[in-house]
Amino acid sequence: MDNADIAQDLIEYRLQQSLAARQAALAKAGVGPVECEECGEEIPAARRERLPGVTTCVPCQTIREGRR
Repeated sequence: MDNADIAQDLIEYRLQQSLAARQAALAKAGVGPVECEECGEEIPAARRERLPGVTTCVPCQTIREGRR
C-alpha cells in the first residue's frame, strides 16, 4: 500500500465519519434526508413526516429487513 492509497483510505474514512455525524444530527432534530440512502430515489414526504429521521424508502427498507 503506497502513500496515495493510505491518503485515499483516510479521506474515505473521514467522509464516512462526517456523513454519519450529519445523519445523526438530522435524525436527532427530527429531519431526515429527502433521498433514500440505498437507491437515491426520493423518500415520500408522508413517510418522512410520519417517521422523522427515516433514511430509506419503503422498498429499500423492506429489503433491509429481509436481510436480517
